[in-house]
Amino acid sequence: MWAVVRSLHGTDMRSIFLPKFLLAAALGGVVLAGFGAQKATANQASMVSTVAASDDDAEARFLEMADLISQSCAPDVSSGVDDVASASVADTTAAEPTPDSTLPVLVGPVPLTATEECAAQRHQLRISRALSGTDTATYGEIRDKLTSLNYPAARIHRMPDFSGEPVARLDLRVGAEHLALEVTDIDNGVMVEAFGAPEGVSVTEVRLEPHLDEPTS
Repeated sequence: MWAVVRSLHGTDMRSIFLPKFLLAAALGGVVLAGFGAQKATANQASMVSTVAASDDDAEARFLEMADLISQSCAPDVSSGVDDVASASVADTTAAEPTPDSTLPVLVGPVPLTATEECAAQRHQLRISRALSGTDTATYGEIRDKLTSLNYPAARIHRMPDFSGEPVARLDLRVGAEHLALEVTDIDNGVMVEAFGAPEGVSVTEVRLEPHLDEPTS
């Protein structure tokens, strides 16, 4: 069987005879190419969905852990009122951004409430114990250790090295809380410092006083 394909050149009409199996193969190639493109797009979308689901799972695990720690540190009603009041005052006294400045504006830390201080100690202890005796010579190694402790990668932020040692900050804020940690590599472990980050400010923009000496064991 043959198929006729006609083409027009000026006023001449010419006919080209092609076997039908060649015509079918050509059309099939177009269909397969389209199917391949659709499959590649679907695979990319699936990968994005998988990454997003993984991030959501990490955040859910962290929130569950943070809630358990907060419950164990929950004060009585009267002290809870004082905590909220002190936190509100601290937020209003945070440094205001300097107008016309294109550089990040560093602000001072805010006081932690009694509940946040308690939670900070719990987080500091579990991180210090987990990283004690380990080699975390790079920021990536600190980040990997923290993610293995159910701290989401999205909450871990790189900071400039301190005396050649990597430094990371961990945003532990949930809701209106202020708790954050700075994790610095030291010999055979890490130094973990808690501080309060104002609401609406990145933990990387909080100015902390540098440590002159590393803590001794």
